[in-house]
Amino acid sequence: MSLTTDAARRTAWYARYERWHGLDRALHHSPAQPWFRHRAAGRLAVLGYHGVEDAGAFAAQLDRLTRTARPVSLDQVEAAVREGVPLPPRSVLITFDDGDPSVLEHGLPLLAERGIPAVCFVIAGLIGSDEPFWWDELDHLLAHGGTAPGLSGDVAPHAAAYALKQLPDTQRLHAFAELRRTASSPAPRGRQLTAADLRTLASGGVAIGSHTLTHPCLPRCDEATIRDEVHEAHRLLTGHLGHAPTAFAYPNGDFDVRAEAALRELGYRSGFLYDHALSDPAAQDPLRLSRLRVSTRTSPARFATVLSGLQPAVYRTGLGVVRAARRIRARI
Repeated sequence: MSLTTDAARRTAWYARYERWHGLDRALHHSPAQPWFRHRAAGRLAVLGYHGVEDAGAFAAQLDRLTRTARPVSLDQVEAAVREGVPLPPRSVLITFDDGDPSVLEHGLPLLAERGIPAVCFVIAGLIGSDEPFWWDELDHLLAHGGTAPGLSGDVAPHAAAYALKQLPDTQRLHAFAELRRTASSPAPRGRQLTAADLRTLASGGVAIGSHTLTHPCLPRCDEATIRDEVHEAHRLLTGHLGHAPTAFAYPNGDFDVRAEAALRELGYRSGFLYDHALSDPAAQDPLRLSRLRVSTRTSPARFATVLSGLQPAVYRTGLGVVRAARRIRARI
């Protein structure tokens, strides 16, 4: 089986889940919802966005948070997990991964208008450049005839990206070299955040955290690469901000113990996963905090059940069924 065929099978369930609007409506009106909402009141919901694709929908989500939850800052969360300072009931921390310019252009004004703090985890090696994110470049290269072992232009972009994420990082980079060599045109350049933009975000209440130097999947990297990804990103961001970042988001949400050791060495106070779970500041390791994946396209029904904890429980149950079926197939 090729990498992309395997990736397509593995991601099919996720795609069906994302399109299952009937489930969203059912969960939203489920009698279990009040119980989960009550249970979640003492936990922290860390919302993980990427860009701000729909400013109007994001504004509506923020308005919902101001009515039903208590937005908190990174400083408050780090004080809770490090010093045991209690958070208010129904606390929510908003985070963004990658450093998409839409966070500055569309997200910051909406957050500032409502006095809501947030965190933006940036890819340090892209700051001040015009390089595309590697997954956007992948889409373009495949669409323009780029080929590499195990990849073809007729595969869905999300499946191709998933396939590359499963490779050792040296092989991923080799595949990219082949895609660039064989594509009929290079990926277009585009605006990335600048050092001045980072300072603007920080002054507006959006703390800046590290998301590595180039955004590899850390478990697929060797130790020297991990050290460089963490340390060089830290050095660059410290120079851009005038102070050291204290928070880190693992690319793709994939925890790596070697990266954790580097973060402890550098004095990081918090690290964030993507495990689609509510966080318990009193019980979790500060460098292994849970996050819930959302976007500005998340429907109101799903947004409500994500915050309640009901949908994350269903999500993890579904993933457990998929993994169990995969193990059974492997034995046949």
